[in-house]
Amino acid sequence: MTDNIIQAKAICKSFGELQVLRGVDFSAKEAEIVAITGASGAGKTTLLQILGTLSTPDSGKLIIDGTDVSGLGSKELSSFRGRRVGFVFQFHHLLPEFDALENVMIPALIAGRSQKDAMQSAKELLAKVGLSAREQHKPSELSGGEAQRVAIARALINRPAVLFADEPTGNLDSATKEEIHSLFFELRKSLGQTIIIVTHDTALASLCDRSLTMKDGQFV
Repeated sequence: MTDNIIQAKAICKSFGELQVLRGVDFSAKEAEIVAITGASGAGKTTLLQILGTLSTPDSGKLIIDGTDVSGLGSKELSSFRGRRVGFVFQFHHLLPEFDALENVMIPALIAGRSQKDAMQSAKELLAKVGLSAREQHKPSELSGGEAQRVAIARALINRPAVLFADEPTGNLDSATKEEIHSLFFELRKSLGQTIIIVTHDTALASLCDRSLTMKDGQFV
């Protein structure tokens, strides 16, 4: 497929007097894994939040999976995000009172899928990330790497067009980092998943199809 699954044009964003993004263009194709690197304060996370519809740009255009999200109202945007965008953060943000299976199911239930369908999808995804034996374990009973795998499964439950990961291995030891790196590439192979990763991890960036570096709110 040659069409871009995500395309951003001339994205600008300021916070008060501080211009964080200066007319950024970005695109990624289906099943492509792209790393965005750069020093702290370069604008990486702001860009990722805009690409993932968590934040709105001051100007510019964003198209995800054929939908011009720039023109959506807040309710439509929230619904679109729930269905077509997946997020993984540095800290897993799992709900402590629910077990792994329930944590993965929650976004599917919010999206209106049946309990049976949500459970089946969650079980399949936990198997895919190697955690079938940990379905009934709560976050406090999981290692950091296991919790991040649950978070990745949760991000994929509604079959998003794009999976965004913000420093997904920033909180993990070296061996666990490598496991998570491998997992991203397995998911691309098995699901055809497009993945955009903001990272300081040069080893992870070097594995990606493309690695783009930001400086002062632009790609260099």
